[in-house]
Amino acid sequence: MTHTPDLAELERRAAERGPVYGEGAHIVCDNLVRIYKTDGVEVVALQGLDLLVDPGELVAIVGASGSGKSTLLNILSGLDVPTAGVARVAGSDLLTMASKERLRFRREQVGFIWQQTSRNLLPYLTATQNVELPMKFAGRSRRARATRAAELLGMLDVGDCAGRRPEELSGGQQQRIAIAVAVANEPHVVLADEPTGELDTATASDVFTALRRVNEELGTTTVVVTHDAQVSERVDRTVGIRDGRTSVEVRRGGGTVEEYALLDRAGRVQLPTAFTTALDLRERVRLALESDHVGVWPDREEPND
Repeated sequence: MTHTPDLAELERRAAERGPVYGEGAHIVCDNLVRIYKTDGVEVVALQGLDLLVDPGELVAIVGASGSGKSTLLNILSGLDVPTAGVARVAGSDLLTMASKERLRFRREQVGFIWQQTSRNLLPYLTATQNVELPMKFAGRSRRARATRAAELLGMLDVGDCAGRRPEELSGGQQQRIAIAVAVANEPHVVLADEPTGELDTATASDVFTALRRVNEELGTTTVVVTHDAQVSERVDRTVGIRDGRTSVEVRRGGGTVEEYALLDRAGRVQLPTAFTTALDLRERVRLALESDHVGVWPDREEPND
């Protein structure tokens, strides 16, 4: 006779296995790999990236061009498919997702904001119609669409733009309306790729304030890829990507700023370039395990006693 475990037994087995990596996080990347083939040449855009983002967090992703930032965002939004590893957003597995599931995921679970204002809004629709469009695709009633659109435009201080088309709006107004479009269907996660990249400093500040308002008032988990220091310095956590892996993390809170090197699941640490250059660390290093830290030295030197 086959024994079917009851709930108590399943919970006991889960407890024995210990915590699952990323359990409770809204975004989970575990050893994430993305390889492209261009003209017969393989390009490794992500090479074992780890990242966790908790529900309701506002996180900035920074890094040099070609580091893998946009590739990561495209995977998290369902626009691209990872080659290997784990990528989960709001419980959805982005590696095994079927095409119909992927379409539903992009429509209902995530909102996306592009850098180019022209990519975010349809030029022949008014601001209200642009915000209502994703809700129409989701099957919401006309009254519900109108109410939600008016609320979002008002919350983001562009209520007076409701009847205008994109060509009648400034870049900052367009991006704030794009934020309203992104959260229209109440997604779990909003992803923004350089949302202030085409804006002047004052306008960029207004757009980021709108993103923070959505994060705080709606509780939407928000990830922003940016080169803008004004943005990256105004979030509680900034994650740096280098060579396709998360490398450093800056945490802010209580008036303090702490920078950390990230230890990935394989035990790898990327030392900051300033450190490796200052000590001329190349190829290999010597390690020493102390009671409360690990020492790292150039291989030509002996550790100090």
